[in-house]
Parts: sequence; C-alpha cells; structure tokens
Amino acid sequence: MEKVSAQQELAAGYCSDLNQYSRFLTREVHIGAIPMGGLNPIRIQSMTTTDTMDTIGTVEQTIRMVESGCEYVRITAPSMKEAQNLALIKKELRNRGYDVPLVADIHFTPNAAEAAARIVEKVRINPGNYADKKRFENIEYTDIAYQAELERIYKKFSPLVKICKEYGTAMRIGTNHGSLSDRIMSQYGDTPRGMVESAMEFMRMCESLNYYNLVISMKASNTQVMVQAYRLLVDTMVKEGMNYPLHLGVTEAGDGEDGRIKSAVGIGTLLEDGLGDTIRVSLTEDPEFEAPVAKALADRYAKRSLLAPIQHTPIHIHDLPYHPYEYNRRVTLPVQHIGGHHHPVVMIDVSAKNLKDPYFLTEVGYKYSSLLDKYNMADQACDLVYLGDNLPSFAFPGNLKQVYNYGTWLALKDKSNAHPLIGLEAYAVTELKDHVLNLVAVNSAAYDVAALLALDYTSVIVLETAADHGMSEQRAFFIDLLKNKISIPVIIKRTYTDISTDDLMLYAATDLGALLTDGFGDGVWLNAPETIALPLLNSTSFGILQATRTRISKTEYISCPSCGRTLFDLQETTQLIRSRTDHLKGIKIGIMGCIVNGPGEMADADYGYVGTGPGKITLYRGKEVVKKNVNTAFALDDLIDLIKEDGNWTEVK
Repeated sequence: MEKVSAQQELAAGYCSDLNQYSRFLTREVHIGAIPMGGLNPIRIQSMTTTDTMDTIGTVEQTIRMVESGCEYVRITAPSMKEAQNLALIKKELRNRGYDVPLVADIHFTPNAAEAAARIVEKVRINPGNYADKKRFENIEYTDIAYQAELERIYKKFSPLVKICKEYGTAMRIGTNHGSLSDRIMSQYGDTPRGMVESAMEFMRMCESLNYYNLVISMKASNTQVMVQAYRLLVDTMVKEGMNYPLHLGVTEAGDGEDGRIKSAVGIGTLLEDGLGDTIRVSLTEDPEFEAPVAKALADRYAKRSLLAPIQHTPIHIHDLPYHPYEYNRRVTLPVQHIGGHHHPVVMIDVSAKNLKDPYFLTEVGYKYSSLLDKYNMADQACDLVYLGDNLPSFAFPGNLKQVYNYGTWLALKDKSNAHPLIGLEAYAVTELKDHVLNLVAVNSAAYDVAALLALDYTSVIVLETAADHGMSEQRAFFIDLLKNKISIPVIIKRTYTDISTDDLMLYAATDLGALLTDGFGDGVWLNAPETIALPLLNSTSFGILQATRTRISKTEYISCPSCGRTLFDLQETTQLIRSRTDHLKGIKIGIMGCIVNGPGEMADADYGYVGTGPGKITLYRGKEVVKKNVNTAFALDDLIDLIKEDGNWTEVK
C-alpha cells in the first residue's frame, strides 16, 4: 500500500462555517443519564488520580470532581482486578447519591475492557495498543498483509463491541499521537493522517457490527498536530457519512499557567471551528482543578452562535489559500526583525507606567542595575513597547524598540530606536514616515484592500480587534492578504475589556493561538485593563508562542496529569525536575507516571523520565531507552548527566 503524503490531502469540510460560529452537528450518544453530542451543551470531564483499588479514596475524589463541575469521571482499569473493582466504586457512589457516569480507561487489556463494559457507562480504548504491542518496528505491508492485520484486530475487538451493544455502554476510541501502532506508523508515519486512520479502522469495525454509540478523540501534546488531526478526522468522517461526537484534549499539557495556555491553544482553536462535544483539560494537578478550566473554555461558546456573521466577503472551506491540515507559516518580507524568517515578536503597552522609573521594565524582561547602569535581558523579554504619547525620562535598552503615536513620534528630536504607530488611512496621505519601520494600525472589521496594497517595505500591520468573534475577523483578513499576495508582516493585536486574569489567559491563548496554529502572525500584542499586571501579559504572550511552537523561549515539560497507574508523586516530581532544569531554553522533557504514558505519549520530547516500577525510573533520549530501572533518588542527577552528555546543558546564570 502506498503511504499518504500531506500534500495529497485536499482542504475539505472540517468546519461548518468560517464566517459565523456554528457547531458541527454530531450524533447524540447516551452515556448514562447524560447524553453527549447533538444539541447538548459541551460536556465537562476529568480523570481520577487515585489507585483504582482504593475504593473509598476514588469515590471521595470523584465526588470532589463532580462538585467542581465534572459531568463524566474516568477511572483507569489497567487489569482485571481494577476493572472488577469499578463495580464497588459505582455502588458506593450511588449509595452516596451520585449518579455521575463512569468511564473505564483501558490500555493493552481487552479482557479488562470487556469486564468494565458490563459495569460502567463508557469505556475508553486506545486503538494504538488495544490489540497491538509496540515494538517500534517499520514493516512493509502488501494490501493482502494489511487486510490480514485488520482481520486479526477485528477478532480481538469485536467481543468488546458486542458487549457494549448488549449493555448499552458507550465507547471512546481515543487515539494518542505518541502511541500509534507499528502498523499505522509504518503505513502513514507519525502524522495527523496516521492518527485519523488509527481511529477510523476501529470506527469502521464498529459500524460493520451496527454499533454507533461512539465518541472519538485525537490527542497530542503538540497543539499543531492535535488541531490538524481533529480537522482531518472530521473531514474523513464527513466523507464516510459519519458524525460522531468529539472529545477534545491536549494530552500531557503540564501544570500552572503553561498547562492552561497550552490546553486553551489546542482546545480553543477547535472550539472556534465549531468542533467539540466534551472537554478534558489534562493538568499535572489534582483533577478537581481541571473542570473549572474546561468549563471556562466551553462557556465562552454557549451563546456564540447568536453573534452576526463577520462583515466580510464570505469564506468557503473549499477555497482556502492555505492548508488547514499542515503548518506553513505565511511568507512575509522582513521589516527589521519582524516577519520573514524571524520568530514572532511580543509587543506590550507600557504607556500607563511611571516612565521616570526604569525598574518597571523588569516586568517585561529587562532587569535594570543602577550600579552598573545597564539592563540584563531575560529569555522572555518583549521586543517592542508602546508608549502612546508619553515620553520616558531615562534611556531604554538598545534592543527594545519604542513605539509612539505618530504625532508624538514626529516631535521627537532623537528618533533612533523609536517608531510611529499610525492608522491605515492616515498612512496613505502622510509624507514624513520612519525610514526603517512604520507600524500601521488596521481594524480587522473595516479596511480597504487597495490601501493595503499601497503599503511599502517599511510597513508592519498592527491588526486590531476587540470583537467577541474577532479571531474569525482576523483570519478573514489574513485570507485577504494571501489572496491579494500581500507579504507585509502582521502583529496580531487583541483587546480585552472587563476580563479576569484567568479568562484572559484562556481567551488570548484561544484567539491568538488559533491564528498562529494556521501560520498567521509575525507578532502578538495583548491589550487589557490595568488590573491585568504587565508580567502576566508578557508571560502569557510568550506562553502562547511556546504552546504553538512558533517561538521557544523556555523549557517545555510534557507532563501527564497522573492517574491510578502512576508510580510516583507526579506533581512533586515535576516541580523538582522543573526547579533544576527550567533554565534550559528550548529543551522538551517528558515526565510520565507509567509505561503506558512513556515513550509513546511523550512522542516529541527530547528526554523522558518514566516510572517503570515502585521507586524505579527509566530514562529516555527521544524514544530510545538510555537507562533502565534507576533508583528514584539518583534519577534526576542521571537525567541531568544525560543532558550534559549531549551538550544541551547550560549553567544557571
């Protein structure tokens, strides 16, 4: 069989409407008393972290999760004993008055899945390891040999399907980027198309048995891969007459601000597309902290369909000038360090600060030393600051560009490292301009394409919106640029009013992340009320760029959220590893609680720290095992030695 290349894919119907928010209408699936899909609201769920054999501990954690907003609760069942204990957990929950639907999480063990399907309301199986054991082998298949593999899988999988039909149990076919089978990897590679085909094989088998109570997921820790896979899945389902509900999640997102931003980039981008029927935010934190984040993302779209369509020439999904299933950054001509091959810049409004005090610049990455009269620049130091009409009384760092309103800039005696911001209409009639960099403000809802065509090689567009559906407006603008072959760089400016700190992170990661994921944007500018501190605006901006893989400014931790399979305290271990490695710019470290989430789930990590037994850790370089069964007491030191051996270690400054 021939392998499918990304270039052979055609843009198709992954999104109902690019001009107005419209949810992809899916089949309604019954999961206990809480249906999913169809016209039901987006459902919230999470997963327990307790030992499944600890009945009371699991019940009490489940209750905390339900009270935090979970509508479904998933529990791991790695073997028959855990699968059977689900009956005791369910009985105790019902005795306490909680009828939350339970989901059994299965890897490798068909017999456990079959037992659980008789007890709980839903089972989750991973098509990458339900009937296969991963050996990382590349296999050449003939059509006949490949069909024989599918028949082997059918024999292992069909008993579970028949049990689910008999007991009215729903099933999630949950593909993970990092745990694709050797068969899929050999045929399609480590690609979004491979993820889709991994699920489709099992979905077709279900339909051949007249079983349709399915939910599908395409999880990855790489947000670009995750978004592309879900889009391809919907496109493929539509072509085959399917419309199963979608479970959204970024696997191993991490913790804290990073985990929330990364989750919002992936999940939010798909919600903007109208995709998603249930959300699980995977944080390396206690599970009751996940539901409020998921709910905040879902609630934003409860009334989105009531908004009018964007005021723009209609965009058709079959006529896109870019590829929605693979990442390609829009080609631009560089202006100074903006656009071209340069990474996206970060711009911050500091006009409300005390411009007589250089110390405030620490908040945006420039630490001033009065003794040495110089600035130390952090890895997350912004690139441009907007001062409006206010003039500082001290010298700014030489690598920090200052942006002023045009009239104020014009009056400056010393214009070195200072540049104007001017409206599009005014720019067309203004004779005196900066000879190196002019920032041109454009409202994404109202602009003249002819004026855009007249911009010169010193121009950088600042694309502004404060609209609720502003991402679609800004996407339409980028499509106009592509269709008119305009290669001017663009800084995406998004203004939020009356917003909390938590919502700002989630909304901005959605709105800017969705555009960056499609290759749009040469910079970001978050504009928010003064109640939102500058350090948060700065870190959120860099966090969005990091989560979209468009600018790496710090260490990335691909950390699983923990579950009953976890062999060590994941939160404590993650913080310990972070405390000694977070200065390693650009390194990706996978921290996995068990072998299920080991070399597979941390698919694109540079190094892996994986629990393989009580008190034992196995270290990976990429997907290669380097050291097995290291005592926990020595494992972090050995990991650091491995990083040093590869020449990727730097000392803390």
